[in-house]
Amino acid sequence: MKLVLQKTIGLIINFTGIFFPKLAARMALFLFTKPLKGQINEKQSDFLDTAFREELTFNKMPIMTYRWLGEKETILLAHGWESNSARWQTLITNLRKRGFGVVALDAPAHGRSGSDRFNAIIYSEFIKVVSERFQPNIIIGHSVGGMALAYYQFKYQKESIEKIILLGAPSEFTDVLKRYTDMLGFSNRVIKHLNLMIKERFGQYPEAFSTANYSEHISSKGLIIHDKKDRVIPYNDALLIKNKYKNSRLVSTEGFGHSLATDEVSNYIYEFLEN
Repeated sequence: MKLVLQKTIGLIINFTGIFFPKLAARMALFLFTKPLKGQINEKQSDFLDTAFREELTFNKMPIMTYRWLGEKETILLAHGWESNSARWQTLITNLRKRGFGVVALDAPAHGRSGSDRFNAIIYSEFIKVVSERFQPNIIIGHSVGGMALAYYQFKYQKESIEKIILLGAPSEFTDVLKRYTDMLGFSNRVIKHLNLMIKERFGQYPEAFSTANYSEHISSKGLIIHDKKDRVIPYNDALLIKNKYKNSRLVSTEGFGHSLATDEVSNYIYEFLEN
């Protein structure tokens, strides 16, 4: 049923693109940037309400943050697509036991943060606002949260960021976009105008957005963790990032999938933080 719906949407947008290519591109970009999940349920709310909550803003968009105090360094957590800060519950609990301070933020259009659209550029600006408020020494990002924080550190070069951890992070935006356009079966005409619209909206064509290329300019000590059988973000993305991110270590797992929410992965994180 899901596959049929995807192909039907693709056909509608392709048909629209024959006569109104710019409208088709807007429709395609709307679907690409509109999360369908990521809101906070009651169980998640119970956990997040144990934190000090503070709402910050970027361009009048609210940014919800959650803070747990600790005597050691402060760690900033950035979740991925269609998720929210509660995805870190187990990690946060264990980091607090180890004495770390923790700050998590909800991404644009996710959780309790504002905006009705998501993209990694706006997310990076959210991260900048939160970092300026809480001054983290370590940042951890999962999936597109990893891409956003890599872009943030590349753009702003914050010397206070000592360590960066990328969990299942995508490397090339072009690959992410291609998986989306292939999934919906968009025509070349729609894809062409979608690329033009991305250039118009964000100032650069899709190929300019690259975690690997950003990482080449990051001096903070890095840890990359990626599963060899990740079905969402291919393992090769980790290899591309590691090749450019010289001051980093790659940990390859197998069988943990894209979420990487396991004790073994957490132990790699703790070891990296303590050394």
